[in-house]
Amino acid sequence: MPAATSRQTYKILLAFAIIYFVWGSTFLAIRVGVQEVPPFLLAGIRFVIAGVALFLWSVARGEGAPSMRHWASAFLLGVTVFILDYGLVFWAEQRVPSGLTAVMLSLNALFMALGEIFILRTQTLTARLSVALLLGIAGVAVLVSRTLHVGGAPIDRVGAIALIIASIGWSVSSSLTRKLPLPSSKTMSSGIQMLAGGFLLLACAGALGEFRAFHPAQVSRAAWIALAYLIVAGSIVAYTAYIWLLHHESPTKVGTYAYVNPVIAVLLGYFFAGEPLGLRTILGTLCVLISVVVITTTPKRKPAAAFPSKDFEPASE
Repeated sequence: MPAATSRQTYKILLAFAIIYFVWGSTFLAIRVGVQEVPPFLLAGIRFVIAGVALFLWSVARGEGAPSMRHWASAFLLGVTVFILDYGLVFWAEQRVPSGLTAVMLSLNALFMALGEIFILRTQTLTARLSVALLLGIAGVAVLVSRTLHVGGAPIDRVGAIALIIASIGWSVSSSLTRKLPLPSSKTMSSGIQMLAGGFLLLACAGALGEFRAFHPAQVSRAAWIALAYLIVAGSIVAYTAYIWLLHHESPTKVGTYAYVNPVIAVLLGYFFAGEPLGLRTILGTLCVLISVVVITTTPKRKPAAAFPSKDFEPASE
């Protein structure tokens, strides 16, 4: 194998390892952070700092400044992506184990499929998709049911509802990004979305009184490390790997992170946070992930945007 080809293969494998492990591990980092830092405040700090970094990087590369229409789109997505999705995810992780949070967020694929079938009309409701959708719903039922005796405690219902709303918000934003004017540069687009979303999250934190409950001197080193990891690894490094992969591999291959990340999150939660891994978790996770695999590998009737990345939404996340 030529040296150049070998180096390219190594880079591709490394990039996949980054989006698989880093995005899968961000759920545990969020769990660590929200134990000591209020959730909307933690999310807001993360995305403002990451957004500034990506924005400045784009400017340094000579990319054009966003227009007012671009900023308006970014703030609209700041509501659907960062408030309804990330804000609720950070909040829910106070009540739901990190691994199961990742599994529940796999429902993004289910809600996106429903939107494509009934709203965008880019997908047809076939028997294959019907079974996949029912299997995903069954997986959620297993995880939240209090009448199904399969061992282990069900997910907190309020937390589960928050995560379902988060998934719906993500799915809506995925459709919006196909129609809203955004910078052609994915880096600049993601930077202004993170900035807009981060400021909106901080505004929510202020409205909820989270600044009064935040005492930086009392926050442990572990929580600060978790925040730094979310900013640097989760929002910058993994995003860079994701964008690079989109230019070197098919969207289908890159989209495999959607069902690898939850597995990584469940295993990390079990080994490093003592989260339960009983029959309930295994059955519910298998149902949801099989549903996601079937949905994301079913051919669409019309071309549609690539399956979005779970760390934020560039022009299609």
